[in-house]
Amino acid sequence: MDKKHKITHLDASGQARMVDVGSKDASDRWAVARGRVSMSSKAYEAARAGDIKKGDLRNAAQLAGIMAAKKTAELIPLCHPLILNHIQVDIEWDEQLPGASIRAEVHTRGRTGVEMEALTAVTVAALTVYDMIKGIDKGAVIDSIRLVEKHGGRSGDLILE
Repeated sequence: MDKKHKITHLDASGQARMVDVGSKDASDRWAVARGRVSMSSKAYEAARAGDIKKGDLRNAAQLAGIMAAKKTAELIPLCHPLILNHIQVDIEWDEQLPGASIRAEVHTRGRTGVEMEALTAVTVAALTVYDMIKGIDKGAVIDSIRLVEKHGGRSGDLILE
């Protein structure tokens, strides 16, 4: 395998390893991820109206996403633990789905990026939305979770949306 396409989390013998970022310069890095939860009209209306028995769906999902971003290195085996300078999780109602669109933005100053932290925030926020509406709609669908922006570091900026 050529160096350009080498999987960085495997050593020469194919064993998992954490990438050594010690020689990299610290720089400002940030990433944005998105996802969505599609649900029945009944669940959508209840969630939007704040009529969910478990409480405030939007605040619970935002808090869950923020907490998850901070725990990413504990959840994803080869992720570096990072000091996160900023985490923002937004939950917007989307009548066209119907459902919720989720966006997470994470910032750090460090030697490695925060793509996994942004993706983890969106994923756990989406799971929280599902958990809170499952009493109304067990068929809700979590989808389209993806990185949409990454900034900083050796590989530079990436904008996918």
